[in-house]
Amino acid sequence: MSDDDFKQLELLAALDRIRQRVTAWSSTSLHWEPALQCQLLMQRVLGRVETLQIRYEAPLVVATFGGTGTGKSSLVNALIGEEVSTSGRERPTTRKPKLIVHSETDLDLLNIPLDGVEVVQRNADVLRDIIVLDCPDPDTNEDNAAGTNLDRLRTLLPFCDVLLVVSTQQKYRSARVADELLAAAAGCRMIFVQTHADLDEDIRADWRESLADQFQVPDVFFVDSPKALQEKQQGLYPSGDFGRLLDLLTTQLGASERIRIRRANIVDLIRTGMNRCVQILSSQEDQLKTLDQALDNQREQMSQRMGQQLKQELLTSHGLWERRLLSSVTDHWGVSPFSACLRLYNGLGGLIGSLTLFRARSSAQLALLGTVQGKRWLDNLRKEQHAEETLDRISQFGLDESHLREAEIVIGGYASDAGFDSTLLSEQSLETLRRDAAAVENQFVVDAGQKIDASIETLAAKNSKFSIRCFYETLFIGYLLFVLYRVGRNFFYESFMLEKPLLSSDFYLAAGLFLILWSGALLISFTRRLRRGMQGEVQKLVAGMVERHLDSGLFPALEREIQRTQRWNRDAEKLLVEVSTLRDEIADAPHLGVKHT
Repeated sequence: MSDDDFKQLELLAALDRIRQRVTAWSSTSLHWEPALQCQLLMQRVLGRVETLQIRYEAPLVVATFGGTGTGKSSLVNALIGEEVSTSGRERPTTRKPKLIVHSETDLDLLNIPLDGVEVVQRNADVLRDIIVLDCPDPDTNEDNAAGTNLDRLRTLLPFCDVLLVVSTQQKYRSARVADELLAAAAGCRMIFVQTHADLDEDIRADWRESLADQFQVPDVFFVDSPKALQEKQQGLYPSGDFGRLLDLLTTQLGASERIRIRRANIVDLIRTGMNRCVQILSSQEDQLKTLDQALDNQREQMSQRMGQQLKQELLTSHGLWERRLLSSVTDHWGVSPFSACLRLYNGLGGLIGSLTLFRARSSAQLALLGTVQGKRWLDNLRKEQHAEETLDRISQFGLDESHLREAEIVIGGYASDAGFDSTLLSEQSLETLRRDAAAVENQFVVDAGQKIDASIETLAAKNSKFSIRCFYETLFIGYLLFVLYRVGRNFFYESFMLEKPLLSSDFYLAAGLFLILWSGALLISFTRRLRRGMQGEVQKLVAGMVERHLDSGLFPALEREIQRTQRWNRDAEKLLVEVSTLRDEIADAPHLGVKHT
């Protein structure tokens, strides 16, 4: 296998891959109106692509295209070498499309709808590699209703491979013809021909300039069709530009070029369709960004509202959070006199509650105190659960029905403007909104709980440093040593050496009272230190939680659809780039024009 053959196979494989990817892209199910519009367009484009692939081995279909009186029929007669189409200059003479084919051509290969088409069979050599379609004029006064010339023209053009765009000095700036040409040019190669060379001036340069913004025009032929017909009937090869045009159609567009031209037409057709889809999607880009921004704002508002609620909950329950922090501090502190004091203070409520049972003097009092204390313990247990489950309890978070419905109305308006299916929101009941809100809050709760646990551990480690421990332990143990010194001096020195009496119970009561007061002062100082640190951590935690971006909001189905849509849009842009690259790899024929995209 030669390198050229192998390269052709690679191009065919690349074309098949592009077609499969475009088919998969256009089959993606999305609840977005622009996507539906693009998918319907590409389904029609792919239908035309399939038609072109079926006709790979069939002769090229060359159609005449031009305004009334431009000499299309005369050009066809000159190409065939005999009168096969009635010509005229003042009014449309081709009222029924004529398909001029070789007598040996299998019409089934063409896949052209033959209803309403007049088939003319001739044995001209030029018809062995091409089929000529003499089309109706696009600038008649008819509308595009079914059965009109314009309707027939639009029906037949998708089956054409090459357009002979015919014009004259008077017609080349026709707006009606230009509009129809733009619609017909996708998936076709174009040959621009100026006729009436025996009568008109050469306007090819001006014509090419007027076409430059919308078409690539490598060459324009200036022909005299009646003269060429006479030369062919005399057995001569046509002279001038008509000879070059005939050589292009019979040699350069012969069997060897047939597949390449149709392959190039397929790529152009797909690229034109994808380019139009990208334009449609780009026109909706601002609305899509606005909707995405609205969802971001909604998530930010939710985050701020929940963050403020979290702050209020944490600051309200500061005493219980301090108890958690004290427990963590004593774990870090280890065994020491002041840590024992901290543990005693932390469990003081439970200890005092248990001691009250000893105040009972009868079974009735014991039962009463037991009931009261039991209720007190139950209340304390509930407070403990309240502290531990504060974050689980934040499912209230201020997200009431009014907030949910307001968010639904606002986001629904943006979604409608962006072209999304209303069922994404209309089927969402209040219960669904509440469930989605609970899911968002649970996500927020988990993150907040992890951050609070980390904050408590950080504060516990910070307040358990050696310098802090030494400070509080020294102050606490200093008083104990002073009392022990005073008792020891009195017992060992004053009572034995100086024969003074031992210290009375008043001294021990006063020492115990001052021990309680001193311990309380140290505890107040230490707990205030913890409270200041905890408040600072709460402020930082809430600020961080407010600034964070929630992964999802109240409308997860819509958010997922937007993400799928954005990926789908990016895939469309990638496909357009790949198709354009493949088009550049397939060289255009030197004398054929193509439409800019």
